[in-house]
Amino acid sequence: MKLIQKAKTFAKKIFSFARVQKEVLDLEKRSRTHKSKKPKKKNRQPQWMKRMNTFLNKYAVFFHIPLSMALCFLIELLSRHSFFSAVGFITSEPGAFIYNSFIIFTFLSLVFLTARQTFLRMVILALVVTMGIINSIILVNRVTPFGFTDISMIGDLLTMQNTKYFTAGQAMICIVAFAIYATLMVILFLKGKKQKHKIKKGFRFALVAACFLSLAPVTATFQSTGILATYFGNLAQGYLDYGYLYGFSMSMLGRGMTEPKGYSQQTVASILKDTQKGDSTISGKKPNIIVVLLESCFDVSEFPDLKTNKDPMPYFHELEKKYSTGHLTVPVVGAGTCNTEFEVLTGMSCQFFGPGEYPQKTILKKRDCESTADVIKKLNYGAHVVHNNGGNFYSRANAFSQMGFDTFTSKELLDITDYTPLNTWPTDDILVGATKDALDSTPTPDYIYTITVGTHGDYPTEKVIENPKIKCSSKTLDESHLNRWEYYCNMINNMDRFIREYTQMLDKRGEPTLLIMFGDHLPTMGLTNSDVKTHDIFKTKYITWNNFGMAKQDQDLTSYQLVSEYFDRLGIHGGTIVDYNQSMTERQMNPKSKEYLNKLETLQYDLLYGDRYAYHGVDLYPASDLTMGIRDVVIDRAYLYNGRVHIYGENFTPWSKVYVNGDKVNTTYESGQVLTINADQIENGDSLVVSQLGSNNTVFRSSNKYIFDDPNYDSAVDEPENPETEGDESEQRPNE
Repeated sequence: MKLIQKAKTFAKKIFSFARVQKEVLDLEKRSRTHKSKKPKKKNRQPQWMKRMNTFLNKYAVFFHIPLSMALCFLIELLSRHSFFSAVGFITSEPGAFIYNSFIIFTFLSLVFLTARQTFLRMVILALVVTMGIINSIILVNRVTPFGFTDISMIGDLLTMQNTKYFTAGQAMICIVAFAIYATLMVILFLKGKKQKHKIKKGFRFALVAACFLSLAPVTATFQSTGILATYFGNLAQGYLDYGYLYGFSMSMLGRGMTEPKGYSQQTVASILKDTQKGDSTISGKKPNIIVVLLESCFDVSEFPDLKTNKDPMPYFHELEKKYSTGHLTVPVVGAGTCNTEFEVLTGMSCQFFGPGEYPQKTILKKRDCESTADVIKKLNYGAHVVHNNGGNFYSRANAFSQMGFDTFTSKELLDITDYTPLNTWPTDDILVGATKDALDSTPTPDYIYTITVGTHGDYPTEKVIENPKIKCSSKTLDESHLNRWEYYCNMINNMDRFIREYTQMLDKRGEPTLLIMFGDHLPTMGLTNSDVKTHDIFKTKYITWNNFGMAKQDQDLTSYQLVSEYFDRLGIHGGTIVDYNQSMTERQMNPKSKEYLNKLETLQYDLLYGDRYAYHGVDLYPASDLTMGIRDVVIDRAYLYNGRVHIYGENFTPWSKVYVNGDKVNTTYESGQVLTINADQIENGDSLVVSQLGSNNTVFRSSNKYIFDDPNYDSAVDEPENPETEGDESEQRPNE
């Protein structure tokens, strides 16, 4: 019994100890819990804002409708630079406004697929508004709005950093704006609250799918009823009539050509049989044929509101009286030079491509293209291009190869030192000598295409020329517009002088020559049809000159007829498109008539996108092995002088870069005969090559290889600087 009693007493003590321990542990646990609790953060977001966000996310489907319309209105406001014009778009084109709003609504529906609704919504809103801002800025500098093709030309834009199109200040603004936007989006993504969807998952996916799947049939319906158009004869006007987003979408999705109705081998054969001209009939000594694109050339006498103290284009008008001339209908206004260029050189029409498309940046990247150069080369002509702007701009080096030209002398191959008063574009004088070089480069007659830039926009709203030769006045234009016109008129006067020097050079050569000069588009001045005497802002002028008695025969033409017509007058035939245009012009067919355009479209599609039935399975006009430039780049000698290695030679330009053992080094252009590099970039025995570089470090032409060997180099480099003799040319300059 005593043993049992002791056991009970011991057990009570154990249980008592355990209870005490449990109470201690519970007390410590409560203490830790109390200490670890932190005061709840106060919700800094006001309750009304929290309730609003909850409400908007809950009813986002309905909320997105007015939001889409508001965004659409904002974009149109930015595009038109006018509140009332944006309102006018809604009232005059309600169907187009609803369609553009529907595009925004469709993309906003993507927020229903993620829990981060606010983040994705802000990203979409920012992208849409950014597109509107970009378009608004572009329209300040040119007539043509921002299209999808412009995205592919970002590389070209970067080559224009010394122009008003893309200044260093604008580049910095773009970088800063993008950095701010990216930072805000990152913060929103990291700090933003995820929202629980109030709508079931299946319904949300069905809604998004329905929006995107309905875009195609809705678009087709609006197009078939005439609310939207499938082709814009005037790209800028098309954007205004049908809305920016629809216009941009068409420039993205409507690229290339669609197969014409009835396209077949039999159809192509029938057109060819009816339009082939046979062999060329040109007789006697074949003349040189030179086609000159006069950048933004406009006869200001056709703008009644503008008065000038003297004729800015006296020689131009003198040529008009003596030689064949006329108005030229071009595909663009204010910008898009390469589309007029494409039509002139190929005889094809840009209206069959997507709105705002540049064929030289699209199809000519993939396929060669029959051109007037191909046709005339069959008569043993040399074919050359001369241009005082970048060789890669508008992908011209590639395009001219696809068109069959032999050489292309771009600015990288020209020793350009003179620029327009704004220092934005080279003057055109250098093209006189460059054209002469091209003519001298072959013993055969030549076909030369020359492109000027001296009259290129943008034109300043402030007064730039202190004592202008040409002064302007107007009863309707304000001071800023008058300043723009005054600058332009003086640049046109310089062009007129260039034309005179150009024809004088050709005349002195004594070779029979036909010169055709045309304006690629009207300048970026906001002209409308009612402002000009022709009542058509797509009409420029072309003028000619010849020294072999070619009869004067004035005729209005389209840009895709121009060269074909003058080939025909000379008796030059051949080529699918040249023969077609010549045949239709002879029949006095309206180049805008349905029959003319339908058959031209069929042939154009066949050559660029179809099966080339016209060639019977053989590529008749393959791309050429284009040579950049005419003159060789030559290194004669190199030596150390005054801490730098001087490289002497011929035909250096501001775009010349020195390569040492194959590596490009920092190069300073001194003149057309001298380049310099730092002495520490080279050693005796190293090889030197000078290359003419285009954008993206494209090597257009290279010099001979020269081995550097200056006996004074090692001692001169190792010799410590002597402040008493440093810079003393008489002691340091070696004999030349």
